[in-house]
Amino acid sequence: MAVLDSVDRTLLRLLQDDATMPLAELADAVNLTTTPCWKRLKRLEEDGILRQRVALLDPIKLGIAFTAFVQIKTSNHSQDWFNHFVATVTEYPEVMEFYRMAGEYDYMMKVQVADMQAFDNLYKKLVASVADLTNVTSTFAMEPLKYTTALPV
Repeated sequence: MAVLDSVDRTLLRLLQDDATMPLAELADAVNLTTTPCWKRLKRLEEDGILRQRVALLDPIKLGIAFTAFVQIKTSNHSQDWFNHFVATVTEYPEVMEFYRMAGEYDYMMKVQVADMQAFDNLYKKLVASVADLTNVTSTFAMEPLKYTTALPV
């Protein structure tokens, strides 16, 4: 785990809120000049703490506001099956998040699509592409109550 001081943490919080904040504003916010601020940012990037700077898009305005959570069980836990499954699922752009789980289900995905028909098409593609899925259970979000990408630093 990386050792971060209060300046590093403040920089990370600011960037999580607005990754387009100019270097001069970031430096002012943490009471540094631009060069030491830039060096800190470079170190955070090199250490892999600051992985990338992205834009967050509005799924409603893009017509893909249907959110599904898919839980999957399998009877096959071989490395070959796992490799095929991961390679298949990670190719689907509709899959926003994908996890190997502990507990009742083996895997869980968060899927973002236009509507139920688009979800059904993805579901059919998944079950046709991957053998040994013993249970695929889906639930659908009615309303997002909290959404953030900001980690508590």
